[in-house]
Amino acid sequence: MSLFDMFTQEIAIDLGTANTLIIHNNKIVIDQPSIVAIERSTGRPIAVGEQAKHMQGKTHEDIKTIRPLKDGVIADFHASEHMIKEFIKKIPGIKGRFIQPALRIVICIPSGITEVEKRAVRDSAQKVNAKEVRLIYEPMAAAIGVGIDVQKPEGNMIIDIGGGTTEIAVVALGGIVCDKSVKIAGDVFTNDIAYFLRTHHNLYIGERTAERIKIEVGSAVEDLDVDIEDIPVQGRDLITGKPKEIMVGYKEIARALDKSIIRIEDAVMETLSLTPPELAADIYKTGIYLAGGGALLRGLADRLHKKTGLPVFVAEDPLRAVVRGTGIALKNMDKFNFLIK
Repeated sequence: MSLFDMFTQEIAIDLGTANTLIIHNNKIVIDQPSIVAIERSTGRPIAVGEQAKHMQGKTHEDIKTIRPLKDGVIADFHASEHMIKEFIKKIPGIKGRFIQPALRIVICIPSGITEVEKRAVRDSAQKVNAKEVRLIYEPMAAAIGVGIDVQKPEGNMIIDIGGGTTEIAVVALGGIVCDKSVKIAGDVFTNDIAYFLRTHHNLYIGERTAERIKIEVGSAVEDLDVDIEDIPVQGRDLITGKPKEIMVGYKEIARALDKSIIRIEDAVMETLSLTPPELAADIYKTGIYLAGGGALLRGLADRLHKKTGLPVFVAEDPLRAVVRGTGIALKNMDKFNFLIK
């Protein structure tokens, strides 16, 4: 083992719009919201991750909370760099070291990313003492994380619904054959819910409340097999200006999300129509795999099954499928020739 290797740590990062996950020594060591709280007067970051999320929607005018990633790519370079640096400092094997180790990093990126956006991701990583940075496309990482052998000459379809983008891809022989990236995912679902309550109940709610509704009673269909109880939701009445509470159920949320889900369905159908016939024959047998936080939306797999006529499988821990795949890619860095240098 060379001296360089002794002082080098390997980490895999899933830099997500909603959450950032980091794997170190085959373990997920960081799983935190991608949020930074900044002091307006000085521009100094004061909190990241979970701590910053608690401040969201509750700050005074001198503090603002920002999400440095939008639609899966870096929108605020300064904040994202600080966030990555702080998260890396929290990794147990690196925390408190006298000499900061050099890092070999694999980061996953959306498939519809531009060269400029790629450079922003790479630059952010290099600022945190990264000696080597490789990038992997998100659908590829999700496919590996779900347990698909991506090197085989067999077509597999993966749908990764994250916070900022939904990535739909057909992978075979260690490459993406056809793909579509749409900017409709978890964040849009959250906004749909807030908009629906504003227009149908005159209730103004914050982003955190809308997200809680999505997690607790979110549904893609109006007729679920299991009955989910309505939940109380508090917000501000738009007519009187007073705080008020209403009960919200999954049927209403299914109506709120319907338009966005139709657009995801259309993108899936479009990708299927671009798939070469030999791979389409494979997908008929293997089905479609769902990953990402959006895969947890109740009834979504059934709805996609009805639309495509194909079996649809939800990954076993969909939120972590991408980071798991990125971690496997990190271990096989020299074997996987689809990693982008």
